[in-house]
Amino acid sequence: MRIALIAFCFGVWLLQQQASLPSVRWLWLLPLLSAVLLLPRLSHRPFEALRRLGVALLCAALGFAWAAWRADLRLADGLPDHWQGVDLSVVGVVGDLPQIDARGERFVLDVERVVTPHAPALQRIQLTRYWPDEAAPGPTVHAGERWQFTVRLKRPYGTHNPHGFDLEAWMLERAVAASGYVREQPLPRRLDARAATPTAWIAATRAAIRQRIVATLGDAPYAGVIAALVIGDQRSIPYAQWRTFTRTGVNHLLSISGLHVTMIAALAGWAVAFGWRRWPRAAERLPARQAGLLAAVLAASMYAVLAGFQVPAQRTLFMLGVLALAFWGRREPRPFSALAWALFAVLLIDPWAVLSAGFWLSFGAMAAILWVTFGRVALPGRLRAWGSVQAAVTLALAPVLLLLFQQVSIVSPLANAIAIPVVSWLVTPLALLGVVVPPLWHAAAWAMAWLGQGLAWAASLPWAVAVRPAPDQGATLLAVVGTVWVLLPRGFPLRALGGVLWLPLAFPLNAGIPPDTFEADVIDVGQGTAVLIRTVHHTLLYDTGPAFADSDAGERIVGPYLRASGVGELSGVIVSHDDSDHSGGLLSLLRDVPTGWLLHGLPAASPLLAAAPSPRHCHRGQHWQWDGIRFEILNPPLAAYAESNRRDNDYSCVLKVSRSGQSLLITGDAERRGELELLESGADVAATVLVVGHHGSRTSSLDEFVKQTHPRYGVFTVGFRNRYGHPHPQVMARFRERDVRMLRSDSGGLIKLTFGEAGVVASEYRPSNRHYWHAENYDE
Repeated sequence: MRIALIAFCFGVWLLQQQASLPSVRWLWLLPLLSAVLLLPRLSHRPFEALRRLGVALLCAALGFAWAAWRADLRLADGLPDHWQGVDLSVVGVVGDLPQIDARGERFVLDVERVVTPHAPALQRIQLTRYWPDEAAPGPTVHAGERWQFTVRLKRPYGTHNPHGFDLEAWMLERAVAASGYVREQPLPRRLDARAATPTAWIAATRAAIRQRIVATLGDAPYAGVIAALVIGDQRSIPYAQWRTFTRTGVNHLLSISGLHVTMIAALAGWAVAFGWRRWPRAAERLPARQAGLLAAVLAASMYAVLAGFQVPAQRTLFMLGVLALAFWGRREPRPFSALAWALFAVLLIDPWAVLSAGFWLSFGAMAAILWVTFGRVALPGRLRAWGSVQAAVTLALAPVLLLLFQQVSIVSPLANAIAIPVVSWLVTPLALLGVVVPPLWHAAAWAMAWLGQGLAWAASLPWAVAVRPAPDQGATLLAVVGTVWVLLPRGFPLRALGGVLWLPLAFPLNAGIPPDTFEADVIDVGQGTAVLIRTVHHTLLYDTGPAFADSDAGERIVGPYLRASGVGELSGVIVSHDDSDHSGGLLSLLRDVPTGWLLHGLPAASPLLAAAPSPRHCHRGQHWQWDGIRFEILNPPLAAYAESNRRDNDYSCVLKVSRSGQSLLITGDAERRGELELLESGADVAATVLVVGHHGSRTSSLDEFVKQTHPRYGVFTVGFRNRYGHPHPQVMARFRERDVRMLRSDSGGLIKLTFGEAGVVASEYRPSNRHYWHAENYDE
């Protein structure tokens, strides 16, 4: 049965790797495969092996078909193209905890009715309600309320970079059909303070608990951690704390982990069984052991729902259910079977769970624990067993962590050995009891603050985290197999040879950049610019992407891409000018990535320069050479910084990178004045590739400038359906007239440009890495 369940789950995973949903015509194979069920069981081993293989293939096909059917239903709820950017009137219930930032509040609306005639029926949308002015009035929308809004929506569409966050997959899993913002005219109306639906009741309960935590703890440093442990609101945890938890490998404890659910179930089951035995009349009708099992499963269910029913909680709840049924029926519990049933149940409910990191880490950690603890003949002492489990989990999850996050905590075993008992048996019980007795939240926060000091010290160790470039899937799979081999019971022959399978992961063969060659990666940061330029031994980042309401591109996009690409430090950074879509990620990158120097077009008093290493204004005449590649700044002139009436965009640092007749020209947001200065300066502006100025705005790319640069490729760094209408149709027409091949980050994702002996080779990430949920439309 375990093989059949795992095969079904494999079929679900396989569907999520497809670029498009399969045709229904292949379903005729299912009746054919089902014929294997009619084959008799025989003692002949080869025949029986073939029969089992047929059953496994049937289950895999069923999993594939199940996931395809669910995906087809989910995608059918999408927003039609012609309804994007159109005002819609909707009535719905706020179904999750609203998130508040400096610009407004973001929330999920479970749509009950679309008022606009002939509009598409939508089930769930994500909305942002912006504050009317700079002074935030405080939250106006609360979980569980029913509202009528006028909204403007667009399809889910995120950035597309190797090893980057897939927004469209994330929203598909959460059944969010579209995202957009609330229009303030006509004025939004609250129809009910609390809608009479189970979802609304749960959301309102979670919101009320969060509000009580905030009111009780105020601005206590670890108030966000307490909220995460009680109601699963991980977004309340500040970035600095998350960074500490990640570097020490204890971040799984600060979400609703399976360990917490198990602990709550164990305490509830023990308490009920203890009391049941002292109630003779009840014990006569139902044995205390079975009463305790019911209480354990019920408590785990309530906690999992309260905490948002995340994948680790689902996995633990389903495993507890299977084991409880085994104990109830007085059967021998089989933990591996329980894990397989939990895996099957999670993917039956949510086929897209395989796309989340939490799925692999949760099931991987539990599989490693079972592998090194159950079925062993020689049982070690408690302390040694605890250490073995911590080491096994760290080793087992290392390949997955390197694949997903390109880093693994070295101090994790020691940190978890201390943090697990403190968080699971002290902080979490106090936090949950605080729902009834709020002052206990102060005790929980104090204990967490004490633990946090030790974790902060461990995270500050220079060797706390091992960072590696993103490995390929083949090397990761070999390392996983090697881990299984190494963790076999003592006495198994040639156990140490499992370490050999780790070699491709530990020592990857990276191609590197050939001499006299440079690469430019135009990173997809949405409406903004970030270009990574690499030679044999040096790395330069031109611009750092935009700032967001609660984060920035440096933290979310550029930094992770640098880590995945094996860029551990930057030789230099250029911030073209003082616009947040170019400079927004600077501080995060300076904090996380060692940087040699900074050239910039920022005001001298800019706060961004406080943490910058060796900051200097960029100006015409600056040039240097790295590994045979020439870099030169063509604009602005040095005298420009004394001008008071110059627009910010025309301070843009214009960079040209050249090699053997090939060149890359990046003009930032330089407008008409900046381009005329370039033409009048006599500088050689001809370029093989031009990163089009100001994202294709009609204030840039003058006809004469396009004529003089005469690029083979024109690269537009634009966000999907951006509010500025970039790139402008007139600008696009100028490049078309000159047969320039145009590449756009909104449709192509990351654009990789290689300047070498074979000429300029350009490639786009998104078209070659599509999945069936990725939107196909974009504006041209």
